[in-house]
Amino acid sequence: MDDLDGLDDRVAAEAFRRLVRHLRHRSDAQNVDLMGLAGFCRNCLGDWVAEAGGVPKEQGRELVYGMPYAEWKARHQTEATPEQLARMAESVAKNA
Repeated sequence: MDDLDGLDDRVAAEAFRRLVRHLRHRSDAQNVDLMGLAGFCRNCLGDWVAEAGGVPKEQGRELVYGMPYAEWKARHQTEATPEQLARMAESVAKNA
C-alpha cells in the first residue's frame, strides 16, 4: 500500500480543490508547458475526474476549467511553439 492511500479523503479532496483553483487562477500556465514539465495538464486532470466519477470527459474538463474547455481555450490558450511541442512529446514519452 502506498502512503497516499492512507491519506484522509477530506484532506485529499481539499488539496485537489486547491490544485484546481490554482490552475484556474494561473491561466498563463499553458497546458503544453505543463505537459512539457510534468507530463500532465488540465485536460488530463479533467479526464481523470471523468474516469473516477463515471461522467463524460467534457464534464470532467469543465469542472477543472470552471467553464467549457472551448471557452477557456479561446480566452487563454496560445499557439504552441515547435520547442514546446518537442518538450511535451519528450515528457509524455516518460509516462509510458
